[in-house]
Amino acid sequence: MTAAEVYESVTNGGASDFADVAAILNRNGPWCLIGGLAVNCYVEPVYIIDVDLVVDASWTETSGFDAENIALAASLIWQRAQTACSTSMLQINFIRDPRYQNFSSRAQLRAVLGQDVPVASLEDVLQGKIWAWSDRERRLSKRKKDELDLIRIGEAYPKLHELLPKEIAEQLKKG
Repeated sequence: MTAAEVYESVTNGGASDFADVAAILNRNGPWCLIGGLAVNCYVEPVYIIDVDLVVDASWTETSGFDAENIALAASLIWQRAQTACSTSMLQINFIRDPRYQNFSSRAQLRAVLGQDVPVASLEDVLQGKIWAWSDRERRLSKRKKDELDLIRIGEAYPKLHELLPKEIAEQLKKG
């Protein structure tokens, strides 16, 4: 089984939803993948059921996805409308935060769940994870996941330790 087939199975259609979103975004440009799926492009992958994407701050295309009316500071969380034929668990987080807007200009195409999509550079993925980890308003469990992603990147790329928050770099030194 391919990674996309496994993901499709475990998320009840998440890989198909991801392919649909990628097609929509490719038509509307520029965009790039960030967050956990992007981290998985650089280090040993872990299982996640959400997709974080940077889109232009003015992007409003919905095309088959229902906004849950959860407008986080600079993001929208969308999920495919549930029908008798579609029960996907995939949650798509469209990040419109101004800090991320230039990430797509440095993104490179990578294969993700069977799709060639623009993925933020390693340094940009790292910066996004640092911002997320540093946000004390986020739930502790989300911040701990971000911390784990930072540790995973730090273990795989020791040259980036100087960019990591001191607390994370110290954990890596203790090993």
